Amino acid sequence: MTAPFPSRKQEDWRYADLDALRPVWDQLAEPLTFTVGAGESLEEVWLPSRDDVQVRRATIALGDGAKARLFVLNNSGIYGRTELEVSLEVDSDFELYVANIGSGSSTNELVTKVNHIGERGRSRQIVRSVLGDKAVGSYLGKVEVARGAQQTDGEQSVKAMLLDRGATANCKPELEIYADDVKCAHGASVGELDETQLFYAMSRGLDPASARALLLEGFVMGLWDHVTDDAQREAICTAARESLRRVSK
Repeated sequence: MTAPFPSRKQEDWRYADLDALRPVWDQLAEPLTFTVGAGESLEEVWLPSRDDVQVRRATIALGDGAKARLFVLNNSGIYGRTELEVSLEVDSDFELYVANIGSGSSTNELVTKVNHIGERGRSRQIVRSVLGDKAVGSYLGKVEVARGAQQTDGEQSVKAMLLDRGATANCKPELEIYADDVKCAHGASVGELDETQLFYAMSRGLDPASARALLLEGFVMGLWDHVTDDAQREAICTAARESLRRVSK
């Protein structure tokens, strides 16, 4: 049975492009489910498809001492959405690296819920958005620390670069903490390209588009440094670089 179509009254769908979502809603698959056993590791690299509308959903359950690392590139031409729900048991570790790159009137968003259940869990969410024209990039991320999940270490770092006045970045990091011995933090910033750096790059012989692309690569490409598989790292770097060059024109 197909789930009811969402409404913007629901917080998780507040910034979604529902008009783009409606035609494909009935075809959406159930969320992928990853169960990472005690002491095991998981690494996933999610590349964009050629579809103008793409929705990716997953649940990840980490056992005691398990580790998971996920790298995601969102750059759909009309609407892209990545949904994640993650649970961490004792001593487990979760890292998420995401780039939202949009131009035209596209909307790309990341919605996460990270549940710290056991003690000494560690989570990191690093999100970088580059938005041009009238594009929208959104991050809605909630970290929950259960009662008894002491010594949790959770962090959300969200930064957006707006290339045009019509572009929009939305950010809503949220913490819900029921333990008293934790280290949790979130930071969010929205800015523009540094004119001084841009002038310096052009003074070295780069045309304006190439200079912008170079600075944007410095802002985004570090997300992929920890991809362990060489072929996957090259694939996501190439896709991100091509997207940055398109949006910087």
